[in-house]
Amino acid sequence: MPNTLPSTGTTISRFAARHGVHYGWVVAAATFLTMLVTAGAVGTPGVLIGPLQQEFGWSTSEISSAFAIRLVLFGLMGPFAAAFINRFGIRRVASVALLLIGAGILGSFAMTELWQLTLLWGVVVGFGTGLTAMVLGATVATRWFATRRGLVVGLLTASTATGQLVFLPLMASLTESLGWRDALTLILVMLFLTAVVVLVFMRDHPADVGLAPYGAKDGMVVAPAPPATLGAMLASPIAVLMEAAQTRIFWVLFGTFFICGASTNGLVQTHFIALCGDFGMAATATAGMLAIIGIFDIAGTIGSGWLSDRFDSRILLFWYYGLRGLSLVYLPFTSFSFYELSIFAVFYGLDWVATVPPTLKLTIDRFGARAPMVFGWVFAGHQLGAAFAAWGAGFTRTAYETYLPAFFIAGVLCLIGALAVVTIREPKMPEAAPQPA
Repeated sequence: MPNTLPSTGTTISRFAARHGVHYGWVVAAATFLTMLVTAGAVGTPGVLIGPLQQEFGWSTSEISSAFAIRLVLFGLMGPFAAAFINRFGIRRVASVALLLIGAGILGSFAMTELWQLTLLWGVVVGFGTGLTAMVLGATVATRWFATRRGLVVGLLTASTATGQLVFLPLMASLTESLGWRDALTLILVMLFLTAVVVLVFMRDHPADVGLAPYGAKDGMVVAPAPPATLGAMLASPIAVLMEAAQTRIFWVLFGTFFICGASTNGLVQTHFIALCGDFGMAATATAGMLAIIGIFDIAGTIGSGWLSDRFDSRILLFWYYGLRGLSLVYLPFTSFSFYELSIFAVFYGLDWVATVPPTLKLTIDRFGARAPMVFGWVFAGHQLGAAFAAWGAGFTRTAYETYLPAFFIAGVLCLIGALAVVTIREPKMPEAAPQPA
């Protein structure tokens, strides 16, 4: 996709500058919208399990397996998404991602077989959403911002909660009143509008519009040259992984993010509506409870970004995983009343993705310029955990006719994660050179 609007970004940049706005915030806003809409696509399966069971007769385990593939690809694409962005640019990659997601959703309108669900929602949507995962936000934050990175990451991460907040209750209502195909039409319209915003406003580097990154003190930063060949581009994530895998901190971050994914996307986002349905709650009421989680997550994640610019990320992660774990352990012992679920929603919501800003900050602090690609591999761990939980909870429901053991196990894993992050050591400071006498 050629850059057919070379002067538009500069024009908008000058207009924004006249009003005291750095163009990095415009790019961040376009990225927020992109991640918000794709989060809506990622969260949609949570309201599709029941309707797909009724229409096609597929079991919870079969549907969950297809959706688990989507979560695996959503994560494994992360480091390669960073490589694609380095070679082709943010705007092109985001545009292709939106096209893939739209194609997968549109194709599902005509599906009749389980393998088609696996292909469309597992593979196609998995690839598309993987290109716009957390790595996109991490890349924008590191390229366009020399300061306020924690806040920017918090804002962009909060877009996933906002996507849930905006789309899930509406999707549940439309699915219940009009059917799941009509509900998915809303996502398609939003994907198209977002693609237009990306083409008009998104730019790859501050240098593209004649600027330095926000807060930079060294003047304009020239965009780095992309990898020389396609082979070098595809090999770069593997090379980065081989290097990062030799460090202990990588495996701690990878493991704790595995737990993070297992206790969020794969479990609550995929199965919470079905879990509450087992206790007699309507899908629209449960989606409203997820919206409450989303509201508190917006506050928690933005606040986490602000805190990660000021406090030790290890201590923040200890509290985030600990509180999330306690809330998940608490849930199976409730009667699923509105009051008890509201308590769960507040404490769980504050920690939904609040782990992302401090995890990314630790990655940047330890791995420097390689951080976006290393974070891509860390995020792969997140989605492997999500896929494990999506499948595992579906298996538990099919085999034992209850989801509750899966939620309890996820809570215990979070408590283990809280203990693991405090074992991360402070980076060794280089020894000062001896002073001349």
